[in-house]
Amino acid sequence: MKPAKVYIVGAGLSGLSAAVALAAKGVPVETIEASGGAGGRCRSYYESALDCVIDNGNHLVLSGNWAVRDYLRVVGSERNFIGPATTEIAFADLRTGERWTIRPNDGAIAWWIFSKMRRVPGTRAFDYLRLANLIRSGKGIGSGALAERLIRPFLLAALNTDPDLASEKLIAAVLRETLAKGGAAYRPRIAHPTLAAAFIDPAVAFVESRGGVFRFGQRLRSLVLNGPEVTGLELPQTTLAVAESESVILAAPPWVAKSLLPDITVPNEFHSILSGHFRVAPPAGSPPMLGLLGGTVEWIFPFPDRISVTVSNADRLIEREREELASLLWSDVATACNLPAALPPWQIVKEKRATFAATPAEDAKRPGARTQWGNLFLAGDWTRTGLPATIEGAVRSGRLAAELALARNVV
Repeated sequence: MKPAKVYIVGAGLSGLSAAVALAAKGVPVETIEASGGAGGRCRSYYESALDCVIDNGNHLVLSGNWAVRDYLRVVGSERNFIGPATTEIAFADLRTGERWTIRPNDGAIAWWIFSKMRRVPGTRAFDYLRLANLIRSGKGIGSGALAERLIRPFLLAALNTDPDLASEKLIAAVLRETLAKGGAAYRPRIAHPTLAAAFIDPAVAFVESRGGVFRFGQRLRSLVLNGPEVTGLELPQTTLAVAESESVILAAPPWVAKSLLPDITVPNEFHSILSGHFRVAPPAGSPPMLGLLGGTVEWIFPFPDRISVTVSNADRLIEREREELASLLWSDVATACNLPAALPPWQIVKEKRATFAATPAEDAKRPGARTQWGNLFLAGDWTRTGLPATIEGAVRSGRLAAELALARNVV
């Protein structure tokens, strides 16, 4: 007999993750999305100012992101992520002109710290041994070359929150899944040619090929709650009845989830991310990503037809005029990449509520996947994944919600 349907509200990455996991098990899924397409923050679109397709933001994944890796394998998109065969992460300090590349070895026994050619300049092997406490407890980032030239930039990118204000639990979780496991766990992987081509389009095609349905441009107005169950989904033109055997996965942003379920607790403080895209070919031999110190830009991502940059925890910049921001960001890029100072065609993307603030107070507000309604489950990088708001966290949350829905699926 055919398994019962699962409704998914939200076609961002957590919703798609749930849809893929369920479709792979033969479960019929119907995904409701308010916007005109899938992807959420992981979307790509044609930008007329640049005459090319760009990503909404620069989303980095790491080789050790097991949930992302499995998701890509299932939808057949593993080859759409590119990166070095070994772990190499390049940095440049705009204040001093120094450049270096860290080259961790693959294994958990970090012999690379004993090589001056592999470790961060100005550090000693003993400095890295002190990381054991930080990995274990999330306490003691400290100062010095290792903290300022590797640990803080790494954590800021992962947490989108000042590391000094961030949850120690989340700091430890990030480091345990990356630095503690060895270089094989944190080789940078970048979507190619776009996020949509790597993450979104193959997932939609996979779900649809297995009978899944997407309702785009349909904003959920309310959940019909009847005692311990969800019994309906009110859309602008109709109300979908949810049978007793069917389940609902709410994979919407936290503020949307709160508006639909006023009694749940969700994070309500957020940090922004600022992205810049410049229509200029990067210099030959550019590293796949370049970390910057001493400027405004934090990471540079070169693509064949453009250069994209990211600034995390960008609340201090987000209200500035776009033209001012473009000039500010390009100044760093031109210096780091030895390019002309003249501003090329550009676009600035502001995400004011990009992620929840990864502080202890906000982390404590994250709900689990289960709710008080037996057939309703939550998904999103803002739920209690044990990770900050990352792509890996989003995929894991969708996967968990799918497992819970599958567990109660009545034939």
